[in-house]
Amino acid sequence: MNETNRYFDDVLATHVMIREWLGGEATAPGYCAALLARFSPDFTMISPGGKLLDAAGLAAFFRAAGGSRAGLQMRIADLVLIQESAAGATVSYREFQCLPGGDSTERLSTVVYDTSPAGTLLWRHLHETWTAPAGE
Repeated sequence: MNETNRYFDDVLATHVMIREWLGGEATAPGYCAALLARFSPDFTMISPGGKLLDAAGLAAFFRAAGGSRAGLQMRIADLVLIQESAAGATVSYREFQCLPGGDSTERLSTVVYDTSPAGTLLWRHLHETWTAPAGE
């Protein structure tokens, strides 16, 4: 079992929000804005397929994709605090996703956090990589 800390709690809470938004469970006005507020204006991402995304691209994706993945299930495991400083932290984790009647996917993810002057955690960078099939 992973030791808990504020970074792990944030990874888990953010993924609940992502699942609820993409799965269509969260429809309240302002929900997408609250989700996007967890990400730095300087956010960057490397998707599992190698696509580069910035904060504007992330916002466009989430705004367009709300409710697009009905029944989405997500599970986060193997959280590891790689480094922590006054400026933020780096956390790695394993993410599992599946849709009803669909295949499950697994990715290895690393998030770099910035801590705002007010102490708020912001996702500054995210790198996701598909896991290799067994034996590779």
